[in-house]
Formats: sequence, structure tokens, C-alpha cells
Amino acid sequence: MARGRLPAGGTAATGALAEAAALRFLYGRGLSLVARNFRCRAGELDLVMLEGSALVVIEVRYRRSAIWIDPAATVTAGKRRRLLQAASRFLQARPAFADHPLRFDVLALAGDLDAPACDWIRGAFDAGDAW
Repeated sequence: MARGRLPAGGTAATGALAEAAALRFLYGRGLSLVARNFRCRAGELDLVMLEGSALVVIEVRYRRSAIWIDPAATVTAGKRRRLLQAASRFLQARPAFADHPLRFDVLALAGDLDAPACDWIRGAFDAGDAW
């Protein structure tokens, strides 16, 4: 992809590229993928990964430029509520992970998706922050 240019195909294509960049970043830090784009009635979990024994739900946010708004700031209370509900559904569907500590992270990407700037916010929120 040319530097600074977004892919043809719109938002879905850009989201897929952002998630692929996020996976490269997280794999490089030792996390392993459990699920990608887990969908349920409550919403969608972008990435569900393991870091050691912790099950980590990662919300991927991308902005071409972080100058106007921090991508992590776009995870609103409503979005956090939906993520918590979707994580609950995920654990119901995959009970083998029910005993793992659960963490919610935000991975904010900005710039060229071939080599984005990454801001990994571990423990970005918990159940008490969603309401």
C-alpha cells in the first residue's frame, strides 16, 4: 500500500488491515490468538488473545492521523458496555476460558497501516467503567 493512502474498499477493508497490523504487533509481544471478530447479538470482539494465563479482549481503533482525536478516546461508555456483554457471551460459548483472568485492552493505531504507530493501553477499562 502506498504510504499514507487508505485501501480501496472502504471502512471494512481498512478495518481488516488495521486488525492485521494489530495482530502483527501483538504476536511480536508474545500474545496468541484465540478468536478474531467474535460476533454475537451484543456486538463484536475484534481480537481475543492469550497473554500468559490472561484472556485479553482487544478493541482495535485506527485513525489515519491521531492529530484530531486519540483513537482510544473513541471507545465510549456504550461501546465498553457492548464489549463487556459480548465478552460474557464469548465466555458462555467457550467455557474453557471461564477461569482465565479477563482484561480489556485498547490498541490504537495511527498512520500508515504497513507500519502504524501503536499505542497499546493494557487494562483500558473494566466492568465498573462501562456504566
